[in-house]
Amino acid sequence: MLKVKNMFVSINTKFGKVPVIRDVSLYLKEGEVLAILGESGSGKTVLCKSIMGILPFNAKIEKGEILLDDKNLVNLSEKSMQNIRGKDISMIFQDPMTSLNPSLSVGKQIMEAVLKNKKVSKKEAKNITLDLMSKVGFENPNERFNGYPHEFSGGMIQRSVIACALSLNPKVLIADEPTTALDATLQLQILDLLLEIKKNTGISILFVTHDLGVVSKIADRVAVMYAGKIIETGTLKEIFSDSRHPYTWGLLDSLPSLHNDKLYSIPGNPPSIWQKYKGDAFAMRNPYALKIDYEKEPPMFKVSDTHYAATWLLHENAPLIQRGKI
Repeated sequence: MLKVKNMFVSINTKFGKVPVIRDVSLYLKEGEVLAILGESGSGKTVLCKSIMGILPFNAKIEKGEILLDDKNLVNLSEKSMQNIRGKDISMIFQDPMTSLNPSLSVGKQIMEAVLKNKKVSKKEAKNITLDLMSKVGFENPNERFNGYPHEFSGGMIQRSVIACALSLNPKVLIADEPTTALDATLQLQILDLLLEIKKNTGISILFVTHDLGVVSKIADRVAVMYAGKIIETGTLKEIFSDSRHPYTWGLLDSLPSLHNDKLYSIPGNPPSIWQKYKGDAFAMRNPYALKIDYEKEPPMFKVSDTHYAATWLLHENAPLIQRGKI
């Protein structure tokens, strides 16, 4: 459904161009959930906005392709992209409370997209909207139609935003940390809702998060991002049970455990976009770093047909190092 190939994105500043996405490639198959996992500042949201064609004015795709059904979105004009957003690819943003207009009822905001893009009457558009609201979990859609965002709970707001995103039956849904602002109970409800929608519609979902618990609940495959680059990718089982990159090990070790009263934290901080470094961006935080990590950036090494990792530990001449043992 969706392919990103060798994409580079930079931001123009008064100090010059700063790279924020570095040679990212990924693919999303029909009817699957691909989770993009990484710390804040790793480039996850910039990647999503690049795919949607909604980068800020000072950001630019320098190189690469974004293929949706083999159509390169990078080459399209803004007018052409407007015909693709919503219809073919849609996005749920991180903070649901800022995604809706506070001066319009929720029902009218969902109906607005239907009226703009489908040749239907207002009555038909309202019926479509009520059906959408019912599908995303509104118990009384007729009553809720005229409600305003401030009258809704966080969970209901997020359901409204999901209904807006699904109003034109897109092929691909990008969800940028849609559960971050919700409590644990509401998180589970929204994740179950997205899985139910995927099951019923066959939609493909690109799910962005920093929460490993969420990843284990919803993902079919996982791509781990660090410093603007994907450093490991594989199936959910491969990433959780047989990960190969030390950064992924650190993320997994950071999960709270009932059997360990100490919570592990990866030492140091991710490099800022201003920081210049040679070799592997993770080398300064990596307890398993080799000499070459400070000199040369590792390529993606193949672990299996579905599992790849960018670490020199997978080189044939590297010392044999097991996770947790230096």
